[in-house]
Amino acid sequence: MGNFSWQVPTHYNIGIDACDRWADGSGRLALIEEVAGETKHYSFDQLKDYSNQMANTLQAAGVKQGDRVGILLTQSLATGIAHLATYKLGAIAVPLFALFGLDALSYRISHADIGVIITDDGGFDKLKAIRDEIPCLKTIFNVNQEQSDESSLSFWSELAKQPIEFDVVNTHADDPAIIIFTSGTTGKPKGACHAQRVLLGHLPGVATSHNNEMNSDDAVFWTPADWAWIGGLLDLLLPAWHYGRPVVASRASKFSAEDAFELMEKHQITHSFLPPTALKMLRFIEQPRLKWPCLKLRSIASGGETLGKELLHWGRENLDITINEFYGQTECNMIVSSCAAEFPPKAGSMGKAAPGHQVHIIDSDGQPVAAGIEGDIAVLRPDPVMFLYYWDDPGATAAKFKGDYLLTGDRGVMDDDSYLFFVGRDDDVITSAGYRIGPGPIEDGLLSHEAVSMAAVIGVADAERTEIVTAFIVLKEGFQESEELKKSLQDHVRTRVAAHEYPRQIYFLDELPMTTTGKIIRKELRNLILR
Repeated sequence: MGNFSWQVPTHYNIGIDACDRWADGSGRLALIEEVAGETKHYSFDQLKDYSNQMANTLQAAGVKQGDRVGILLTQSLATGIAHLATYKLGAIAVPLFALFGLDALSYRISHADIGVIITDDGGFDKLKAIRDEIPCLKTIFNVNQEQSDESSLSFWSELAKQPIEFDVVNTHADDPAIIIFTSGTTGKPKGACHAQRVLLGHLPGVATSHNNEMNSDDAVFWTPADWAWIGGLLDLLLPAWHYGRPVVASRASKFSAEDAFELMEKHQITHSFLPPTALKMLRFIEQPRLKWPCLKLRSIASGGETLGKELLHWGRENLDITINEFYGQTECNMIVSSCAAEFPPKAGSMGKAAPGHQVHIIDSDGQPVAAGIEGDIAVLRPDPVMFLYYWDDPGATAAKFKGDYLLTGDRGVMDDDSYLFFVGRDDDVITSAGYRIGPGPIEDGLLSHEAVSMAAVIGVADAERTEIVTAFIVLKEGFQESEELKKSLQDHVRTRVAAHEYPRQIYFLDELPMTTTGKIIRKELRNLILR
């Protein structure tokens, strides 16, 4: 893919790169927002003014460089403004998924010591319920609130009081800018803290996954992935804005294949990041090009779980698109990608290392292995896309590295042509409907139910979702298994942990298989399902 060298400036700010440099008074389109069937258009000029006003608003609320600002919102204009304003101020954005339950929010807010949160009515109700648990939280801005009161401030009315001029903090490229929490696969979720440079680090992989045509004059971008995850935020939104291209914001409560095609045709979307689960749902639509003849989609990037031959074939046959698969993780994302325009895809491969990233297969001693030999997928440092550290967790940060390598925790093989093949995960992560779900928080949530003595959670293969969350429960004395109890447990996880992480299958056991040191033997649980 040609010669490549990083050009990371000493001083760099995402807010300037992804917004202000395009705000030249020309009205260049930045955002197309779909709200309840109504479409609104916003330019980079407007984004600059709004984000400057919000930066002034945050500053007036006492936010300083390095402070954490929680963003508990779905895809929307306000979400984009909140991110840009936080970066311009030199503060640290902490995206929080709107479907998180009370425990998940409380832990993340407390761990990151978040003092200000920008949210909507739904998020505000959750924050009210846990306000006593999170004394660090001092100020809430509500985007749905018309007037400020004692409990929260109106996002829009407070913003409107501020001037549209703001002196953007002269941040270094290595200054912290974003904390994105991991899935909690080995205990509590960890806050991966990224530098301002993380956007630059994503660009080669994102561009490669879209056949190196990110800056086409007619390019319009969209993803159903929420902007609270690294996929929605840094695989699409901010890279598209870096290239000065518009993004469609649409916050459907549930993914619908019909609605997705309607949206893509309506807004002439050309480039999309579609997780494999979304693609699996889209493939049930027969002859989409005939049903939506004005569809302009020409590039699909997909990642988060293995794509497989069937989806690749479907993309070519039904959309005339070779879907480009990519690979990465919260701590070090978009490091491997396919690029149909540059090299032919290989069945089962996620592609090759994206330009600028040194991805190797290493052995237990941290040494690279020969082609065809299985080992740990590792990334050589330094790398602009690599996280700085886990927030307030130096031990976990140190364990993430071996010598000069970041350990992904995944196993793989690289062939003689440098194609990477994924073998499996070292951890017990569950990949469901495009989400990486850790068993730990779900187990903790189940254990907080009055009927549960012990709990273990695994992923079980599923044709549509890749895996479904499956729980094994040992009940306390006095409780009996029943369908009513199963529903109670599911609702409990929905409320306390996250709506998308509840166990779709629940089994009751007399005891859990354990090692002599007290660790759950998840392999035996998987064998129980197979039997």
